[in-house]
Amino acid sequence: MASRILVPMDDSNHAEQALEYALDNFPNADVSVLHVVGVPSPMMGEATALSLADNLDEAAAELADPAFERAREIANQRDREIDTIVGIGHPARSIIDRAENYDTIVLGAHGADWSRATRQFLVGNVAETVSKRAPVPVIIVR
Repeated sequence: MASRILVPMDDSNHAEQALEYALDNFPNADVSVLHVVGVPSPMMGEATALSLADNLDEAAAELADPAFERAREIANQRDREIDTIVGIGHPARSIIDRAENYDTIVLGAHGADWSRATRQFLVGNVAETVSKRAPVPVIIVR
């Protein structure tokens, strides 16, 4: 049975469903929520903001906070605790780089609500990339 679960989370409904799935189906596991900031966007806003920040870690934590607040709400509804991790850069790479520290990755089928063409062009399909390259089992939640 999996004892350490990694749940990558952005601001999408699928990511919330993935966290709910992980908490409900792995009741005895330690769950870590990863939010990756500085991802490429059409206007490079978040990445540019991070590059201009005086303290990169503080700026990244501030950008991740809304996702973590929602994750904590979901965990509190189930009387569970979660750990939170801030990643910087490309989401798939950040997830895969941490994967060996976990037994399973649970992630949403689709990320933030960009157009499909924009998402594919800029960051690729994160779920597809992670499922192909992760060294641990991956559960994709729809």
